[in-house]
Amino acid sequence: MSPDEVAAEVRRIEITTRHLVRDIVAGEYSSAFRGRGVEFAEVREYQPGDDVRTIDWNVTARLGTAYVKRFLEERELTVLFVVDYSASGAFGTGQRTKRALATEVCAVIALAAARSNDRVGAAFVTDRLERYIPPRKGRRQVLRVVSELLAYEPEASGTDLATSLLVLEPLLRRRSVLFIVSDFVAENWGPILGRLSRRHDVIAVQLVDPRERELPDVGVVALRDAETNDWCYVDTSSPAVQAHLRAQVAAFDAQVDQAVRENRADLLRLDAGQPYGEPLIGFFRRRERMQWR
Repeated sequence: MSPDEVAAEVRRIEITTRHLVRDIVAGEYSSAFRGRGVEFAEVREYQPGDDVRTIDWNVTARLGTAYVKRFLEERELTVLFVVDYSASGAFGTGQRTKRALATEVCAVIALAAARSNDRVGAAFVTDRLERYIPPRKGRRQVLRVVSELLAYEPEASGTDLATSLLVLEPLLRRRSVLFIVSDFVAENWGPILGRLSRRHDVIAVQLVDPRERELPDVGVVALRDAETNDWCYVDTSSPAVQAHLRAQVAAFDAQVDQAVRENRADLLRLDAGQPYGEPLIGFFRRRERMQWR
C-alpha cells in the first residue's frame, strides 16, 4: 500500500468501527482486564451469567429489578498486539483475509484502549520477531500501530511462534495484556504461552477461514502451501477427503483449546468469513463476568 492508501484505509477503519469501539468502551473493556479493583465505577442491570455476589441489593430493592456493581482498578493497562505475519495470514475466501481481520480487530481494541488512556504497542512475527513497536499512550500512537499493521511487509513467510515469543519476552518490562493474533498453525508454542501467562494476561486470538474447514465440491484441485510452496492435488468430491478434513479441523481446534487452557490463557476464535463485532463484544462480556468469580 502507498502512504495515501494506508491513510485512507486507517480512516475507513476508524469510521466503520466507531460504533463498535464505543460499545466496547461503554460496556465491557474497562473492567474486562482489571478485576474488582479498588474504585467503584457504576451499577448496571443484571445479565444472565453475572455473579450474584455482585448484586447491589439497595439499588435492586429501589428499582424493582436486579442491578450489579462494577469496579475499576486505579491503574492503566499496557496492551500489546502480537500479530502473526506468516504467509498463511494472506489466505481469505470470504469477506476478508485473515490478515485483514487481524488488522481490524486489533484496531478496534487499540482504539478502545486509547479512549481508556491505556498504552498500546505491537509486535509482528513470522519465524522470527520482525518488528516491535513499544507501547505508548495516545491516539497518535494507536494510528501509528494501525498504519503499520496495514503497511508492513514481512521479510519471511514461515511461522515459528514459539521462538518469536521467546525473543519478545524480555522486552515486556511491564505487566501487559497480550493479544496473540494468529492461526496457530505452528508447533510447540504452548510452553512459552504458559511462561507469558504467569506474568501477563494472555489472550490467544485464533483466526480461521471457512475454506480451511470445509472444501467446496469442485472435483480435483491443486493446492499450494503458502509458507513452504509445496503443492498437492486433492479430490474435493471425495466423501473420504471431506470427512478427513472435518476430523483434522476438529482435532486441531481441540489441540488449540487444550494448549490455551492448560497454559492459563484465554481463547477468542474468529472466522474471517463472518462479522466479528458480536463475538468480540461477547468475549469482553465473558471476561468481565470471569473477573468476579
